[in-house]
Amino acid sequence: MKESGAAHKTAPTSTTPPAPSQPARRSTYFEAVALYEQGLERLQQHDYKGAADRLESVLKQFPEEKELHERVKLYLNICQRQATTVQASPQTIEERLYASTIAINGGRYDEAISHLRLVRDEDPDNDHALYMLAVAHAQRGELAEAVAHVERAIAMNPENRALARTDPDLDPLRDDESFRAALEAPLTSRLDRRRPPVRPRSAR
Repeated sequence: MKESGAAHKTAPTSTTPPAPSQPARRSTYFEAVALYEQGLERLQQHDYKGAADRLESVLKQFPEEKELHERVKLYLNICQRQATTVQASPQTIEERLYASTIAINGGRYDEAISHLRLVRDEDPDNDHALYMLAVAHAQRGELAEAVAHVERAIAMNPENRALARTDPDLDPLRDDESFRAALEAPLTSRLDRRRPPVRPRSAR
């Protein structure tokens, strides 16, 4: 009877829960690492949003993988910093024109002029940038610079004359003789409404 009792007492040890729980944890770990590595791959490709999405998923989907979380948070911070830098430093002409539009609408004329000068340096005949420079300078009370940019914008694209005639952003120039002379020529064509970057206030 003692032997059968001993056998009866040791029987449960063969089916104790820890054994099956180990593979489940390893499976979770490898899944988390795979997602983590996808995030690093996106980071190397400068896809900061895609990288951040995957790294955040590691934290949300695998909360038990605490050791991995430290590395995830490190790279997540890098993603966020890089994404902010890209957003704050437009690189292409289109990005700079858009950033200038937002800056002018927010009354940040120094910032707008900084972006627009880079566009002008890269593309001196860009009438969008020239017109927006006129607006920014006019709003800062720098009338001579504003008039010079209006004249150049009209020379590059006569449709800007029609816009300048009614644009309230250029009201500070209305009493300037050079500005009035630039507007005296007749309308050449109807204003092309498909080019919103020309008129900064249209972004509102």
